[in-house]
Amino acid sequence: MRRWTMMLAATFITLQVAAQSGFRPVSNLEQFKQEFARTAQQTQSIKSDFVQEKHLSLLADKITSKGKFWFKKENRVRMEYASPTYYLMIINGKNVRIKDSRTDRSISTGGNKLFEQISRITADCVQGNVLNNKDFTAKVQENDKQYLLQLTPVAKGMKDFFSSIELLVDKKDLGVAKIVMHEASGDRTEMIFTKKELNAAIPDEMFAVK
Repeated sequence: MRRWTMMLAATFITLQVAAQSGFRPVSNLEQFKQEFARTAQQTQSIKSDFVQEKHLSLLADKITSKGKFWFKKENRVRMEYASPTYYLMIINGKNVRIKDSRTDRSISTGGNKLFEQISRITADCVQGNVLNNKDFTAKVQENDKQYLLQLTPVAKGMKDFFSSIELLVDKKDLGVAKIVMHEASGDRTEMIFTKKELNAAIPDEMFAVK
């Protein structure tokens, strides 16, 4: 009897959370995949502002950072943090540049499979190509304004680093509005993209790694 009561309570809580979120299973998954893939193919570049919120499991307060974001095919990402401190990360294929107030260094992800996977998922998330990433299984839900993509890692390296990744996609342009990364450690990083410009001219020099 006690076990049955607990099962009913768990079911009620699950339904309640689903109702509060407002998301439901997508009505036509194949149509969404086709439209999402078509938008990804047509998106050559993205410019955006972003706000990043880091929630640490051992701290009550969140850490908020702000900056600018650029993406350009193929697999070129530039994230420039302006506050609270300057920090630059550039991903150009398998090469990464990291710069802050003290260092400026370039590394290759070719010898580090996990770093290569993280670089790829970063590009796939912002480009909207993430449903083709075999390192994850995907579940797609929707409400009136957005799609919710819930990604669960299946590759060992990614499972050790992330427990799940969520993408909020605007229905109006099928652009990624928010990324939530749940780390295996219990920490959580949220990235919110604003003032997005699609297919704007971005010089290749923005993604120089040497």
